[in-house]
Amino acid sequence: MSDAPIEEQDVGIDQTYELDAPPQKVWRAISLPQFREQWLPGTDLADPQAETITPGAEVRYRMRDSAPPFLESTVTFRIAANADGGTSLRVIHRLVDAQPASRTQAANSNGMPVMRAA
Repeated sequence: MSDAPIEEQDVGIDQTYELDAPPQKVWRAISLPQFREQWLPGTDLADPQAETITPGAEVRYRMRDSAPPFLESTVTFRIAANADGGTSLRVIHRLVDAQPASRTQAANSNGMPVMRAA
């Protein structure tokens, strides 16, 4: 996993939603397993427990693909009260295993072979 802050990682999705529900209700939906399970099933998570939690503000989960190459990602939920009495929910989904395309090459790419010294 990268030590760079989420904003500095460029592989992923970053969306913000304005919700009518109060922040406390949104927090319960994203942090309590029995509610989270409705929209983010535990089978999609690498670990059913949150990776990091800032109570009432942010929770991050680690996810793992169920099919090869079993890539891992993190999904972070940030909440804040908005001016309308509702909640701003920011969802940040980042691929942890991302590698620049130039570093990997298919075996049949007709590129020059790379030899490694022991």
